[in-house]
Amino acid sequence: MKSSVIVFPGSNCDRDIASALEKMQFKNQMVWHKETSLPKSDLIVIPGGFSYGDYLRSGAIAGKSLIIDEVIKFANSGCLVLGICNGFQILTETGLLKGTLLRNKNLKFINRDVNIKVVNNKTKFTSKYNLNQILKINIAHNEGNYFTDPNHLNILEKENLIALKYCNENGEVDEQSNPNGSLKNIAGIFNSKKNILGMMPHPERMVDQLVSNTDGVNLFNSLLN
Repeated sequence: MKSSVIVFPGSNCDRDIASALEKMQFKNQMVWHKETSLPKSDLIVIPGGFSYGDYLRSGAIAGKSLIIDEVIKFANSGCLVLGICNGFQILTETGLLKGTLLRNKNLKFINRDVNIKVVNNKTKFTSKYNLNQILKINIAHNEGNYFTDPNHLNILEKENLIALKYCNENGEVDEQSNPNGSLKNIAGIFNSKKNILGMMPHPERMVDQLVSNTDGVNLFNSLLN
């Protein structure tokens, strides 16, 4: 499977996701933000980090980069697109995903492992997980508080477009297990065609038992499958 990772000035997780993809046997290429064409790709990843130093607001400048027009074309043609953390923010800036990521409820940067629940496992991103499976995944963000209008929130719930929710170790979704204030504890969402996933947690950091755990592995296995 061929993947492309988009690299912006300020990205700091592009090498992490590239390493995870290569570990999982993807044929990966790194694509600089000033490029105007993408190589043939089955998967495009917009990585985490602080593109353009998060000036204006997170993802705002990256969302206007030259390569983004190609990402939008590929996404609209059905190519799989994964946006992680800052990548999720960029996807909302481009309009590929609806909603926005606001400042965390405590107005502080958060970097820790949290529990998340797999809400929909019938997609190309999540098929190797069990429904309601609890994962421990790292988060590292200042603007991870997902917000959208009531009509879109209703669509997300009705059409099963919520991918992941923050929960406690028992799988209970409550205010105490919500690290950033996201609506309905949302940690990740799909677009209507389910070929685009935006998520705040970092699955690429959870692919090696020696340094963390392997709870992120089945996201990549799902894509390969």
